[in-house]
Amino acid sequence: MPLSRLNQEQLHAATTKAGSNLIIASAGTGKTSTIVARIAYLLKEKRVKPEHILLLTFTNKAAAEMLERISIFFDKTVMERLESGTFHAVSYRLLKKLGKKISLKQPKDLKILLKTIHDKRRFDHIDSSINVYQSSYLYDLFSLYQNSTIDLNFSDWLEEKGSEHGDYYDIYEDIFIEFKELKNEYGYVDFNDLLIMMRETLKEDNSLKFNEVLVDEYQDTNNLQSSLIDAFDKKSLFCVGDYDQSIYGFNGANIEIIGSFADRYKGASIFNLNKNYRSTSKILALANRVIEHNPRLYKKKYEVTRTQECEAPQLLIYDELFTQYQAISSLIKLSNTTYENIAVIFRNNSSADGMEATLREENIPCKRKGGISFFDSREIKAIMDLLSVVVNSKDMMAFIHIFEYAKGVGSALSKELFEALSKLGAGDIYRGFFHPKDISNPFKKRVQNYQLGLFDDCHEFGSVSRFANENFNENFLSNPILKHARLSVDGAKFIFKFYNYMRNSIRIKNPKILVNYIINSEIFNHITDFLATQRAIKKDGSIDEVAKQEARERILKKGDILKELAGGYKSSERFLNALTLGKSEMSAGDGVNLLSVHASKGLEFSQVYVIDLMDGRFPNRKLMNKGGSLEEERRLFYVAVTRAKDNLSLSYARFDKIKKIEYVHSPFLKEAKLL
Repeated sequence: MPLSRLNQEQLHAATTKAGSNLIIASAGTGKTSTIVARIAYLLKEKRVKPEHILLLTFTNKAAAEMLERISIFFDKTVMERLESGTFHAVSYRLLKKLGKKISLKQPKDLKILLKTIHDKRRFDHIDSSINVYQSSYLYDLFSLYQNSTIDLNFSDWLEEKGSEHGDYYDIYEDIFIEFKELKNEYGYVDFNDLLIMMRETLKEDNSLKFNEVLVDEYQDTNNLQSSLIDAFDKKSLFCVGDYDQSIYGFNGANIEIIGSFADRYKGASIFNLNKNYRSTSKILALANRVIEHNPRLYKKKYEVTRTQECEAPQLLIYDELFTQYQAISSLIKLSNTTYENIAVIFRNNSSADGMEATLREENIPCKRKGGISFFDSREIKAIMDLLSVVVNSKDMMAFIHIFEYAKGVGSALSKELFEALSKLGAGDIYRGFFHPKDISNPFKKRVQNYQLGLFDDCHEFGSVSRFANENFNENFLSNPILKHARLSVDGAKFIFKFYNYMRNSIRIKNPKILVNYIINSEIFNHITDFLATQRAIKKDGSIDEVAKQEARERILKKGDILKELAGGYKSSERFLNALTLGKSEMSAGDGVNLLSVHASKGLEFSQVYVIDLMDGRFPNRKLMNKGGSLEEERRLFYVAVTRAKDNLSLSYARFDKIKKIEYVHSPFLKEAKLL
């Protein structure tokens, strides 16, 4: 059993009585082993039913790893009954279990929806010298607001943050009121909405009860996640985290949540895991010298278990920025360590650009977290959107994405077309196409509100006779949406292809057969041709026909891969939701790992290079000025260096010859006593 493998500190924590328990687990001290042992203890010793245990993690990978370890000791049916995963994945499953209808959307989709609302507002009637927040930034700001507070409205939160946008508060508030109404109308939910919906449902429905809720990486919880944890009906709470590794302040993570645990939960027990099994004594000593400059929220006493002879961390100093990248690439090439066990960790993405280029020059394979994944490619997204409009005829965002490929139809017009079809079909665009209601003008007339930046926008209508020479059938030509004055012949042709696709696809229930139909459809052929042409344009503007054909073949090959993936699902809805929630957490491929500090969290490597340790870049002064802190930058440094097991190299450059910038070393190097 897992308990037999624990040290005394871990065993004490894993077998503690039910209640409010916080385990402070420093880097490399075996927090995963402790959580796994706790779950095993509850199942075997306390006879807790697996469905009464809830494990919340910050990545699906972490949850899968823990379940895999537990599965060694328990039957597969036990694992299937245990509820585990990220806050979002768990909330999604539980809400579906309770009969809630959810259409989960990625932020990039909803940003487009918000833009259609934002763009119809006018701000020029307000006499203000402050530039208006653009829709994409406003969406991110509102998301941070949702994660940061549960008490304030958006305007009060902006004011508390010191925003100078007071003149626009009413318009911003009204934009999000309309945004919420539109999301509700089409059943759209983003990741924050999912947690809010789960929290509010738990207040009304007490059918979900747990003996124990376990939370991994507790230091990274934000106020929204914390309120959800409190909303669960539970007998016991078991939180594991390390305040020295709290590095998600930019995303609303609140270090005060872990810091105030004992105050918020009366009678709470605090445990410390201090024995480090990962890093050598000299690497750990350097990390501790730096992190001890931060306030101590709980007492810690570090102990090193690796006592053998080891190399001290080395400081590498270079005269020029790019020289640094070239030199480190050369060192990696000479290393006896396998590339997969080497990581280059950076604070800023520009650092990774230079490292990736020099590693390629040395013919060293590398993988960089954050590249375009299979599911982020435009062709796969197009297939998923075509799949989505069949599964959910209210999916306006999928419709808008599809019509990005229609010549002369932008997001604003495609939204108007969708709303018109929806009105004609009483909420169903399929009926809007094939069984439309008798409405001569299905297009919305905008409301006028001077204060909120809303002004009249009358629609003009054009004659459908302009499409008389096209090969359209009479039913299609009679649809009122073709009367829109801004609709071109090319736009109407694309709508007709979509019309034919909807007519034939609606009857296909099997996801693999539906994906196969999509790949062979006229509308996807149009999209494939568009993408292949784009990818075959030469520098002189001409089309390389060979390259275009090769691009087409690659697109269709990706479609075949998706078709095979769909074969594992009985319904298209399940297939779509699995892909939305289960995005890859690590880029594919082999080679040296190029990782931001945030991406390196939870990983470990034999050899680690932490690069660009110049004041301004690491710590990142620009982000500090936008609400960050030196304490959080120091925690980022601590996380970066504690990824190293055997060898640690820290580097900086004195000058950037391209930008003509002189650098001073990071203060963390002085705190580490390397200077």
